Amino acid sequence: MGKRDIKRQMELITRGAEEIIGLEELKNKVAAGKPLTVKFGADPTAPDLHLGHTVVMEKLRAFQELGHKVIFIIGDFTARIGDPSGRIKERPELTKEEIQKSIAGYKKQIFKVLAKENIKLVKNSKWLDKLGAEGIINLSSSYTVARMLERNDFSKRYDLGNPITITEFLYPLLQGYDSVELNSDIEIGGTDQKFNLLVGRELQKTHGQSPQAILTMPLLEGTDGVKKMSKSYGNHIGINEPPAEIYGKIMSLSDELMIRYYSLLTADDMDKIKELPPLTAKKKLAFEIVERYYDENFASEAADSFERIFAKGKAPGEIKNIVKVKEGEKLVDAVYLVFGGYTKSEVKRIIKQGGVTINSKKMTYPGYRFDGNEEGTLKIGKKDFIRLEKS
Repeated sequence: MGKRDIKRQMELITRGAEEIIGLEELKNKVAAGKPLTVKFGADPTAPDLHLGHTVVMEKLRAFQELGHKVIFIIGDFTARIGDPSGRIKERPELTKEEIQKSIAGYKKQIFKVLAKENIKLVKNSKWLDKLGAEGIINLSSSYTVARMLERNDFSKRYDLGNPITITEFLYPLLQGYDSVELNSDIEIGGTDQKFNLLVGRELQKTHGQSPQAILTMPLLEGTDGVKKMSKSYGNHIGINEPPAEIYGKIMSLSDELMIRYYSLLTADDMDKIKELPPLTAKKKLAFEIVERYYDENFASEAADSFERIFAKGKAPGEIKNIVKVKEGEKLVDAVYLVFGGYTKSEVKRIIKQGGVTINSKKMTYPGYRFDGNEEGTLKIGKKDFIRLEKS
């Protein structure tokens, strides 16, 4: 392999990475010309993948295209414990039925991102079930409690007096043992996974293996622009959601967050993107994402639907409910009274998250008071519309 090829590979491998540990070791392995064993693990804690997951998966796709072998670990064993990364309290325990449902969902969706070549799907129960009591005791002797408490989320919980179970201490050890079992050359994960990935690197050393390089990718913020994207936070964009929903959620992003999505989810030239008017850029991003997980026809339909419903202020079909809001009436009260099926606290949350619009304008202050002259369309969520008329 020539120096030019090595340089090109390293440029593609390192693009967008937050941090790379063992970079020189990785360069040497790439230069050797042997396909790398690239490890990535995901616990099946929910049946649907979202755009946050795809930041790392797009990097895996780049490794595939370079001819390296990706091993996608479905953490059915580790999911029983629950990854403590970023948690200030213990994760709820999942049932085997919930895990199996999530595994089925993962298998249907990962090939929307990854190629079917140069990849192997494995469950880590294949080797972790065989460890037994003696194996787990031996594994536990690799790390001290003091080293575990160096981890930020554990130390925070300890300082807060929140309980930490012994099984949670086992989690990074078990994930690290996956690296030993696979003899991986590099492991990829989000920045919140750094501690777990480092444990794998250390365990490989103690087992006489060449330590894996570690590549971390930034975490993608959810649609709220604050917390990382997660279904549990209600700020996710699922890759299996209907095209119109994906398109609409992307169009609801702030301009600043849109740029962040471009940088982490696409290979587009950022200088050219920043030259575009924000609305044009946002429509381009929404189209690209829908096209990626469906096709061009679905993307075009989603774009047309958005233009008809939101940009032009038209609701689908005939709006039967016509409401005359009173002068001084609060937005939260009006929405709560008109739309059934929501509690007042839910309405407040939806408003604050930008889920209520009047004539396509987001209303993010629950205490907003009507002046009695409002006209047009009020929308909550994606499907509920009412027509506002002057009182």
